[in-house]
Amino acid sequence: MADGYLEKHQETYESRKEAWLRKKKHLPKLTKRIERPDDEAL
Repeated sequence: MADGYLEKHQETYESRKEAWLRKKKHLPKLTKRIERPDDEAL
């Protein structure tokens, strides 16, 4: 293998991982909402 092959791939992996984590932090958190009926007697 060429010199620096693994190092280059490690660098690209780290940069893609950072971008993914930055994007992930800005996504809204999904919460489960409990739907209640309008009339409590039901």
